[in-house]
Amino acid sequence: MSVTSTSQNLPAHVPENLVRPFPFIFGNTTDENPFEWASAIHEGPEIFYALHAYPGGTPAWIVRKTQDLRDLYFDTEHFSNKDFSPFSKLIGENWNLLPAETDPPMHALYRAFVNPIFTPKAMAALEERIRAYAVEFIERFQRKGECEFMSDFAFEFPIKIFLELMGLPLERTGQFLEWEMGLLHNHDLGKIAEATRTVVDYLRQEINDRRANPRDDLISYGVKAQIDGRHLTEDELVGFTFNLFIGGLDTVSTNMGLQFLHLARNQADQAFLRADPSRIPNGIEEMMRAYAAVTTFRTCKKETIFKGVVMKPGDKVAMSTTLAGRDPQEYENAHEVRLDRMPRHVSFAYGPHLCVGIHLARRELRIAMEEFLRLIPEFRVKPDQKVSFHLGMIQPETLPLVWKV
Repeated sequence: MSVTSTSQNLPAHVPENLVRPFPFIFGNTTDENPFEWASAIHEGPEIFYALHAYPGGTPAWIVRKTQDLRDLYFDTEHFSNKDFSPFSKLIGENWNLLPAETDPPMHALYRAFVNPIFTPKAMAALEERIRAYAVEFIERFQRKGECEFMSDFAFEFPIKIFLELMGLPLERTGQFLEWEMGLLHNHDLGKIAEATRTVVDYLRQEINDRRANPRDDLISYGVKAQIDGRHLTEDELVGFTFNLFIGGLDTVSTNMGLQFLHLARNQADQAFLRADPSRIPNGIEEMMRAYAAVTTFRTCKKETIFKGVVMKPGDKVAMSTTLAGRDPQEYENAHEVRLDRMPRHVSFAYGPHLCVGIHLARRELRIAMEEFLRLIPEFRVKPDQKVSFHLGMIQPETLPLVWKV
């Protein structure tokens, strides 16, 4: 990896020697294994400046150490969650992803509003339905001896659960996935803006429908709920439903694809989990660490010196869970996948911004792996097939798997 010097364009507070490449650029793809790039990055500065890290190709500071990310998650004095994504600004609006893109004191109120719908008890009540859906999808290709895992299972299975929770029509899954690709796997700001406008217009229609015809779904919950004695504003409802939309349609599918790719390429690990399915939850946590896929952003709001680096108001800071998960100072032999490691990772974020859907995500990932290993014999990546990856949110484009029937 190399970078061309553009010192004349650097902000005055950015040392040229800290300008480094950051390969996980939104909208790009690669035929290489992107997780193998982390080793070289961890040999460099603990914090560096990348010219094209933020969606749309603008600069950001890159923080690579796990502990530094933990510190950033809690430093709300100097760093804001607001505008960690470009979506609302691209279409000239001012809503925030809710609760993810908010700061204290409102963040605590928003979390208190959202938390009840994703409690462990509420998610446990979905266990049988989630398992039935997993079996239904797997049985469609079980006797074929092969599947394209992403389109045949990783997208369809968790999305069906989430669309039901949101009260959105299952028959539009293909359309929703197309919109999702435009939002999260594109480097063209114009196309991201177009996808954002399409999704926001659609969600506003659904919000208006729930006002007139409330029912038992998450959009209706938002319409009926109150924060600090008042109903949510229009912008708050858009931010709430948009956050659910992008979180529900991509993140679990992404992690599922990466984890099944690992098992397809590592037969010993696949056999380890088959021999004792009770090991699956810990195995998933280790793969969540080793194949962390998400980069979010913070915005510096008050000049500070963070770990020896001067950061100015307006500077973007990349929170790369991919780098944190491979931090050699945090994990022994960080690039080895040890399914009995039981790591303390930040792949679901950390502290006050721990992923609100963590209990649903873990349940879906566990059930998918339990049922796939139960119903499908030893599987591998189809011979002579290359697996390419989206970057930004690191996701296999396709994952062709084969097994003997």
